[in-house]
Amino acid sequence: MTKAPFMAMAAGTAVLGTALGSLALQLRADGYEQYVESVATFSVLMYVTAALVLVTWVRDGRPHAN
Repeated sequence: MTKAPFMAMAAGTAVLGTALGSLALQLRADGYEQYVESVATFSVLMYVTAALVLVTWVRDGRPHAN
């Protein structure tokens, strides 16, 4: 399997996490406190997903045992 899908997926989810983190900060600044926790939680979830994709990429590179 090639490595490109892993990197694209990790980068895409990290960018989405960053965008959602920025949105959470903007929502807090604008006074929409009721939405901040949900958006911030989803932002963290995107970073965790990106980290898990990177772990999968590293594990895919290891030799497979029978």
